[in-house]
Amino acid sequence: MAALELRRLSLADYSETLTAMRDYTDARDEHSPDQLWLLQHPRVFTQGQAGKAEHVLAPGDIPVVQVDRGGQVTYHGPGQWVVYLLIDLKRHSLGVRALVDVIEQAIVACLADYGIQAAPDPAAPGVYVAGRKIASLGLRVRRGCSYHGLSLNVDMDLEPFSRINPCGHEGLEVTSMAQLLAESAMPAMDAVGESLLTHLQRELAAANTD
Repeated sequence: MAALELRRLSLADYSETLTAMRDYTDARDEHSPDQLWLLQHPRVFTQGQAGKAEHVLAPGDIPVVQVDRGGQVTYHGPGQWVVYLLIDLKRHSLGVRALVDVIEQAIVACLADYGIQAAPDPAAPGVYVAGRKIASLGLRVRRGCSYHGLSLNVDMDLEPFSRINPCGHEGLEVTSMAQLLAESAMPAMDAVGESLLTHLQRELAAANTD
């Protein structure tokens, strides 16, 4: 597998990060390394290309940013890990569906590390626990390369999800690792982030050998 760089960006402004992802994608060539960016965002709603205004119910004091990924509206905030996947799909002979599978399986494996049984839903991208969404994903492919990625709810305030129809689904319940685990079993935020990166690397490597 080609070089894969890991970047841990801590708490990063959404709009600045989006610009950086686009700039990297536009500037990269066949020798540029693929990258995974692990970070959290200050509170923000992001509305995908197919997003409909009626799914943003009452944003209040949280900004809404229009973005160029697929999907509808979602929420990012502290206590949620976001991983952006800047991957040259042509290099790995990966299609978008295959990359979605990689992301979903990595999230499922990460959650299994902590005793949480989760699964993707073929009808609605993301990962769910007993019908409640715990992780979202949205991608954009430009020049054969992906950006945007996934978000995993770890230990965060879920109230802002009530201000939207998450991912365009009215009444969709959202959960987090903290809601599902006893306080004594709740892992450190950094440990979850590292587990997520590890599983993403493994799934990407496996997909590259298929």
